[in-house]
Amino acid sequence: MPPDNRSAFTQPQAAQLAHDEPPAGLEHITGDRGFFGQPRGLATLFFTEMWERFSYYGIRPLLVLFMTAALARGGFGFDRPTASAIVGIYAASVYLASLPGGWIADRWLGLQRGIWWGGVFIALGHLSIGLSAVFAHQAFFLGLALIVMGTGLLKPNISALVGQLYPEGGSRRDAGFSIFYMGINTGALIAPIITGYLGERVGWHWGFGAAGLGMLLGLLTYRARAAGTLGPLGAQPAGDASDQRKARAITLGVLGVIVVAVLLVAAGVFTIDPLSLANSMKNIILGMAAIGFIYLFFFAGLTGTERKGIVVILVLFCFSVVFWSAFEQAPTSLNLFMRDFTNRTVGGFEIPTTWMQSVNSVFVIALAPVLGMIWLRLGQRGRDLSSPAKFSLGLAFAGVGFLVMVFAANRVISGGTAGAAMRVSMWWLVASYFFQSIGELALSPVGMSSMTKLAPRRFAGLTMGVWFTSIALGNLIAGIVGGNVDPEKLEQMPALFQRTAMSLFIAAAVLAVLIIPIRNMMRERE
Repeated sequence: MPPDNRSAFTQPQAAQLAHDEPPAGLEHITGDRGFFGQPRGLATLFFTEMWERFSYYGIRPLLVLFMTAALARGGFGFDRPTASAIVGIYAASVYLASLPGGWIADRWLGLQRGIWWGGVFIALGHLSIGLSAVFAHQAFFLGLALIVMGTGLLKPNISALVGQLYPEGGSRRDAGFSIFYMGINTGALIAPIITGYLGERVGWHWGFGAAGLGMLLGLLTYRARAAGTLGPLGAQPAGDASDQRKARAITLGVLGVIVVAVLLVAAGVFTIDPLSLANSMKNIILGMAAIGFIYLFFFAGLTGTERKGIVVILVLFCFSVVFWSAFEQAPTSLNLFMRDFTNRTVGGFEIPTTWMQSVNSVFVIALAPVLGMIWLRLGQRGRDLSSPAKFSLGLAFAGVGFLVMVFAANRVISGGTAGAAMRVSMWWLVASYFFQSIGELALSPVGMSSMTKLAPRRFAGLTMGVWFTSIALGNLIAGIVGGNVDPEKLEQMPALFQRTAMSLFIAAAVLAVLIIPIRNMMRERE
């Protein structure tokens, strides 16, 4: 358990933190500028998130390669659509778990303890995957389930806590989220290089184990720094004692059901078809998102102004799904394209497939300060782009990235001989990731920041969970379509990338039309 900061509360502070009011008496935390002009609490959350993302992105690109590898090479020997669907289900579940994870922190644990226990579950998940070298499939899938539950607790609450470091809002908050996003991408940059090399060249479980070590480093960082840099911020849940008892009972009950279900599947009592499950999950996720929005809009006791904020969140949610269904093809379709259709040899050294997954992070780290400075300068001149305008730009740039892949896929088909596909330069993928990265920077950190601006404070964790639900749905769609990159079915590739590009361009155009009304509603809410 992390340092218990509840003893640091005065009664007035505790009462304020439990209601929809900005916390008072915490200017020494929120007004601090000891981390590149930002609060030192941001550094704590930056490094915790960096190592958590190291663990997540460390195993993510290995999953489809490991599961499609032949049994003789230590893999599971799954076909591509099945493996891709499993990756989609796993990634979708990671983000979908943010919805109950945010609610649990709001009503029971508080943001700080939600982050801690999330990290503990993730570390246990990696340990279980490491043991799958002995216990095979059962330990592997149990480990994925534990990571899903842990990330659901950690991911929305660490983002919500970043937002609480900036009660004044404004462009400084956007800049803070851009820095925080650099932490995410630092972990995502380092992870595939280390875990990919170990997994592909030494042994799959060496790569999985290295990813787990990253989460342990994140837990140690959080425990060492939280008390001094975050203080009581986010330590108290919004619910009263009765709410906490109810939330605890519901959470433990659902956890028990999950444990029983996992044991029954592991024992072979039930079998699961990943493709059918993935398609069914689309409806389940949409239904859960609808329930979340209906609850917030009609039954959460919000004011009229707060309801307008929920309407904007709903609009951004829909366009976020479109973006992430394209962007999250990185570990599936683009990863398989890298392995099967690119020339990966440089100076006699064959680059591991997973290393291409770091290119996006290189671009994000290089460009994040540039875009952060652009947002700040525009804000200082009174010409800051609204969140929907940045969203529209993000969708358009991602569309260009997939348009590049249409040309690359056509070149693979047309340049082959005697029925064999041609291997193209890796620069096609690099160019695609360049445009996708600009799109990501224009949309993702701004999306997280918008959620913290628009969300009622007492529902900060739940609202951030709604945001991550859009990413869950995008990941699931990406997993369903991501198996359509196959040397035996070359004609599917250009069609896949073309559909993806057109969806992004159409979404960008529609959102551009809606910029003015959405911007007006956001201004009224703020």
